[in-house]
Amino acid sequence: MGYAHRSTALVVENDEMQRTLVSLLLEESEMNVIECDSAEAAVLVLEESGDTVSMVFTDVELAGNMDGIELAYLAKERYPQMHVVVTSGAPRVRRLPDGTLFMAKPWSPIDLLRVAQRPH
Repeated sequence: MGYAHRSTALVVENDEMQRTLVSLLLEESEMNVIECDSAEAAVLVLEESGDTVSMVFTDVELAGNMDGIELAYLAKERYPQMHVVVTSGAPRVRRLPDGTLFMAKPWSPIDLLRVAQRPH
């Protein structure tokens, strides 16, 4: 029982620079990070090890056929306690699942760290 438990964040972003930035920031806040560029890849991660993922951070625009809002609904449906954050440079137009946080781009690194460290 004496080991430090690191929570795991799933970062879903098709822009590699953004994905790397988010991942580095979350790793700084003591999280393990799994990176995906599409919702389809993220769904596979959730199916395989969703019980270990405490946070999903996803852009709305993703590679593949599914967008980040659809991914947010799927994650919240399967794991209602999961901390889900959706980000976009475009204004929010569609409804997000209850309990999902929206972060408009551009956000600052400190904003992301605050969100990551919030108790879920």
